[in-house]
Amino acid sequence: MRTELQSMEEAKQLLQKYYGYPDFREGQRKIVSSVLSGADTLGIMPTGGGKSICYQIPALMLPGLTLVISPLISLMKDQVDALLAAGVSAAYINSTLTGKEVNERIRAAKRGELKLLYVAPERLELDWFREEMKELTISMLAVDEAHCVSQWGHDFRTSYLAITPFVAELPRRPIVAAFTATATPEVMDDMIGLLKLHDPSVFVTGLGRDNLAMSVLRGENKREFVLNYANTHGSQPGIVYAATRKDVDDLYERLRASGIPTGRYHAGLPDQEREENQEAFLYDDIRVMVATNAFGMGIDKSNVRYVIHYNMPKNMEAYVQEAGRAGRDGEPSECILLFSAQDIMTQKFLIEQNPQDETRKHNEYRKLQQMIEYCYSTKCLRWGMLDYFGEEHDHSLCGICSNCRDERELVDATTDAQIIFSCIHRMRERFGVALVSSVLKGSQNKKVLQYSFDQLSTYGMMRRRTEKEISELINVLIAEGYLSLSEGQYPIVKLAPLAIDVLKGKQQVMLRAPETPQTAAAGSSGGTRRRGRNYDDGPSAVNETVFEQLRLIRRDLAEKERVPSYIIFNDATLREMSVVCPTSETDMLRIKGVGEVKFRKYGAPFLKFFQNME
Repeated sequence: MRTELQSMEEAKQLLQKYYGYPDFREGQRKIVSSVLSGADTLGIMPTGGGKSICYQIPALMLPGLTLVISPLISLMKDQVDALLAAGVSAAYINSTLTGKEVNERIRAAKRGELKLLYVAPERLELDWFREEMKELTISMLAVDEAHCVSQWGHDFRTSYLAITPFVAELPRRPIVAAFTATATPEVMDDMIGLLKLHDPSVFVTGLGRDNLAMSVLRGENKREFVLNYANTHGSQPGIVYAATRKDVDDLYERLRASGIPTGRYHAGLPDQEREENQEAFLYDDIRVMVATNAFGMGIDKSNVRYVIHYNMPKNMEAYVQEAGRAGRDGEPSECILLFSAQDIMTQKFLIEQNPQDETRKHNEYRKLQQMIEYCYSTKCLRWGMLDYFGEEHDHSLCGICSNCRDERELVDATTDAQIIFSCIHRMRERFGVALVSSVLKGSQNKKVLQYSFDQLSTYGMMRRRTEKEISELINVLIAEGYLSLSEGQYPIVKLAPLAIDVLKGKQQVMLRAPETPQTAAAGSSGGTRRRGRNYDDGPSAVNETVFEQLRLIRRDLAEKERVPSYIIFNDATLREMSVVCPTSETDMLRIKGVGEVKFRKYGAPFLKFFQNME
């Protein structure tokens, strides 16, 4: 019987052979070791963190078949294409296949010719399919996007509830390994309970990816920002997410009119147009995809250099999953959220339009408020994200998010905060941000007069500011923990214990100085101004001319193989090639992402290119 050390050494050899990486990342190593020990396992890893390797490597080492539950057709195809390119026997079964093709793949599994078989969760609801699976030796069931099993998750799918009864019917219970990129503690509890994981090993790792610069920008001309940014980053693939189809169509037309190869994706388009646009983006025929959140869950494109959110997403889970589609190859990338108060109204409208029970709706409003607080926070954005998901961290600043790079000075806002807190207290903590702002502004609107709030001592004490500015300040104080909001469609603002200390003079309130036209102007050109970072700047060891030539070689191979370019080699691998300039097989195999199988299939033209350079 192999020891744990021997098993992990074999796993490392397979990782090098098939994937071209000399060792696992720390989180991957722990998960692979857990699965190989026979333990049920729950892995929470960021998008682009290498979740698939955590079940694909064990699948190569375990007897029989690994059955992978995957929610989207495009995701299955990408995964299987990548496995076949690496020399691993894999297949998928979904609605794109004929009955004859499905039967042939099941027969191949019975003959022991497959190590991984991908299926949609809906397939497990079919009696005939469950009977066929009972005849296979299934050593592991890998559940991808496992958060879909929880009604508290952001992509609840009832078909995921079929997984547990399916496992119970199998003659021999396999190892069950569940994976997702985003899960709060309550969703984690649901995954463990609803999937009936047996005493699982749980790993939450690396949600704060070092290569992603997160930015929240408020007060931008959004349309102008997107157009300028896409123009100044014209050679880089990017995704722009918008909340509504109308915004998607508007941005799509404007970007195309400015000469940028652009696609669009939303539920209102014909299936064929969506599929063609998605494929064009995967194959780098278009550079920018403008989409609603319907796009991207199954996209494994590794070289997306930026993700811009034109509107605030509905919750942190959605934001982290969508933003995480940038920089999956580990290369520096930008995630920019363009926030405005109107986004809040849009998301509330979408919640109300979605038919759901009151409990779930209440939960949606709670998550929305947490997203709003993230947008107003002045703390490190990576901290905010990790705190939300309950991941422990060392509280060192990331140094690259918009808040960490904000050069505005801290100013004493204690007096303004005391006025706001006093007004809320005098209004008996029974009203929302908008009405508090109206009272402080000295508004004569009907509701202010109806409740006689014009008689309060705090009435009009901030009349020199606009109601929008007052609301912004209140929201910052909420994000900083001085105030709290009740849950629901019409949240009520209340004093938190910190606010009481401020009112009593026991604590100061220090906030960033407000934006001025001068400090904001630097952002209008479409860069990420002082609060982000521009990856086009500065010296680089990468020879861009060589890199572009390598991309052309890769594109030719991809067209012959009829797969997206990144399945041949990703951008990070090509960049390392352009630095190392390998001229022998040994040199090539030292480059991350060049495994033995891929070298035999694709290495020759790259090696010839470098040999001719000598």
